[in-house]
Amino acid sequence: MQVCSVLLLVAGWFIASLPETSDAAAARLARRFAFQRVPLNGTASPRDVRQVAPAYRHIDHWISSVGAAVALADVEGAGRPVDACVVDPRDDSVTLAPVPGGGGRMPAVRLTPAGLPYDPTMAPMGCTPGDYNEDGLTDVLVYYWGRSPVLFMRTPVALGRPGAFVPQELVAPYRTWNTNAVSVGDVDGDGHPDLIVANYFPDGARVLDPHARQSELVMQRSMSAAYNGGRKHVLLWRSARGGARPSAAYTEPPSPLPDRTSKGWTLATAVQDIDGDGLPELYLANDFGPDRLLHNRSTPGHPRFEEVKGVRHFTTPKSKVLGRDSFKGMGVAFGDLDGDGVPDIFVSNITQEYGLLESNFAWLSQGRRVLQGGTARYDDHSESLGLSRSGWAWDVKMGDFAGDGRTEIVQATGFVKGRVNRWPQLQELAMTNDDLLNRPGAWPDFRPGRDDVSGGDRDPFFARLPDGRFVDIAGRLGVDDDSVSRGIALADVQHDGRLDYAVANQWRRSFFYRNVGSSARRAAAPRPPRPREGRRARGR
Repeated sequence: MQVCSVLLLVAGWFIASLPETSDAAAARLARRFAFQRVPLNGTASPRDVRQVAPAYRHIDHWISSVGAAVALADVEGAGRPVDACVVDPRDDSVTLAPVPGGGGRMPAVRLTPAGLPYDPTMAPMGCTPGDYNEDGLTDVLVYYWGRSPVLFMRTPVALGRPGAFVPQELVAPYRTWNTNAVSVGDVDGDGHPDLIVANYFPDGARVLDPHARQSELVMQRSMSAAYNGGRKHVLLWRSARGGARPSAAYTEPPSPLPDRTSKGWTLATAVQDIDGDGLPELYLANDFGPDRLLHNRSTPGHPRFEEVKGVRHFTTPKSKVLGRDSFKGMGVAFGDLDGDGVPDIFVSNITQEYGLLESNFAWLSQGRRVLQGGTARYDDHSESLGLSRSGWAWDVKMGDFAGDGRTEIVQATGFVKGRVNRWPQLQELAMTNDDLLNRPGAWPDFRPGRDDVSGGDRDPFFARLPDGRFVDIAGRLGVDDDSVSRGIALADVQHDGRLDYAVANQWRRSFFYRNVGSSARRAAAPRPPRPREGRRARGR
């Protein structure tokens, strides 16, 4: 009997284990790519923790784990995305500057909300460039913890001179929000850029106020089903004005999301038209609770979303069903992983060996019509594709870096860097009764510089083998940075047909990775519309 049991275990191991990639195969794959790394920002104060509310003081390292972000855009009108917007938590700055070596000429500009309420209890978390008043010039939306987002509207004044950007409240009067993600898309199909703002901590919570004592200063109510977080706000474009006093006005209709969906602890969002009707669907990557895929059924002026969920098959674990997982959603990106022309979805989760070994998600579409009758026909294939594990993962982007029509994947990874491994304490927290989790005092005491949780994770670069599986070749390319990273941006900065990328690091310098691979096609890449003056803003 014991012999049979051993044989069954051995057979099960061989069935479940994935084929290993030979060094020769990985080396051949790596020869298709090459990158040069250059810093995006300079040195700053050596700060690695924020001031926080008294309720969070003993876990200030945990609360201080987000804030680095990066975006690539054409701010100066070069016709190429030669400019970077970098959010640096070391000094809570938001800086627009040319990508080093990218050919941009604008002087560096710091975006500060001058004339609007702003104090040390507020900190930037990300920036989203876009033409929000439809005048042909690139504006920038900056979102924060401690206040609602600010629109920095571009004026005809030359970049680098006072008045080149005019800060404006997105919602007036401003509110106390703690925003971790913003998506831009035409939600209601009227031809204008609408906004989806995803808050993490409860609305009204003054998380970074050292004098705040509020009932809103809580943590999650559950490790797997927490619905006491910040709300998701759908803001519809209403009117705009260009010229010397540009503006964009948004209105917030009654929430189109159910309360439990709206109050998940959302770390990332993504929008994509999945069913081809011209309306973007919405994916919410939720920490401490199930992710949500929302089918867009809106009409002009009336946003409406229908939650759709995956199908559980006989061999599918519950947490591998879309919309029913209990993992820690940290990042999400749409792309076509299997080449069938239907958008697939990649989601970053915590996949730390000897820590919290969940799984990333690689949701592959099952057929052409994947959204039907409240059902999302997506199955997770992360394990068979070799994409299930990458550490404590955050932002993720998919793109074709070799110009051969195949998709590669880059991820930001790591949590807090220190000297002493504190995963045992975090495991104790994971086994704590849910009734205690929302109390900050029940969380382990993480100290800056001393305590480490996945601080040595290296950023992966997944490329596809001829058999269809992916393998991480970041080490062979020299892009496996072990800084604690948070955000990623992709763009063809040189307009040479080679896709570049940038990585925002938490409490460290951020970097731009210039694609210098010889295998990338040099065919002319689509040139984005050149920002220009004189286009009239439209209103409704």
